[in-house]
Amino acid sequence: MTMEIVAHRGASADAPENTLAAIRLAWAHGADAAEIDVLLTADGQLVAIHDETTLRTGGADWAVAKRSLAELKTLDVGSWKSPQFVDELIPTLAEVLDIIPSDKRLFIEVKCGAEAIPELRRVLESARTSPEQTVLISLDFNTLVAVKRAIPDRVAFWVTEQFAREFNGAIMLYPPTSDLIAQTVAAGLDGLDINDLPERPSGDIALIRQASLQTCVWTVNSLERANWLREEGMQSITTDVPGKLRAALNS
Repeated sequence: MTMEIVAHRGASADAPENTLAAIRLAWAHGADAAEIDVLLTADGQLVAIHDETTLRTGGADWAVAKRSLAELKTLDVGSWKSPQFVDELIPTLAEVLDIIPSDKRLFIEVKCGAEAIPELRRVLESARTSPEQTVLISLDFNTLVAVKRAIPDRVAFWVTEQFAREFNGAIMLYPPTSDLIAQTVAAGLDGLDINDLPERPSGDIALIRQASLQTCVWTVNSLERANWLREEGMQSITTDVPGKLRAALNS
């Protein structure tokens, strides 16, 4: 089975996450798709950055929501990773969409709330990419439901995190996968983006597929895990090392 390889925040093991350099490297490494996080700036622009502040990647302790795009564009968010990426800037969502090849996809994780919807819709409608080339994802269920209702022509995956717990001597996943499936189906969402768990039982992914939901998993950097997930029917796999997994899975 062919499994889509999604570069997590771009090829983030080798390039600064959520930058155009990381996205371009993802294509060079053979990724089928890239994933980015987006937040809203003070002047209503959507930018690709994971954290609510720029401290970790930009050195300045600025809240993204309280700074304008022009201010955020003054930060170097590349050199923390390597000197070769000096002066890499925080890109807008529009700038990322502009470098998506016609045969690739972009997973867009909405890290803020429903206030991002008007700008998200505007950017998507203005982009040269087709609706099929974008997947909208979020950890926040209510935000994602609002996004899907506002932009129904885009695929929407709920990002979930489960934990393994022992109960009466058996390992159980919490929340149960069946509960996540029921919520997702009832809300009219298109798929589940689950976290990788070594304790996930065989057949668990098949339950999601049987509910006519699409499947993605985060974040897998091990070839052993990638092979197991592919055998279980996983459709898309998010990884920091797309080149490594692409080469290994093709061999």
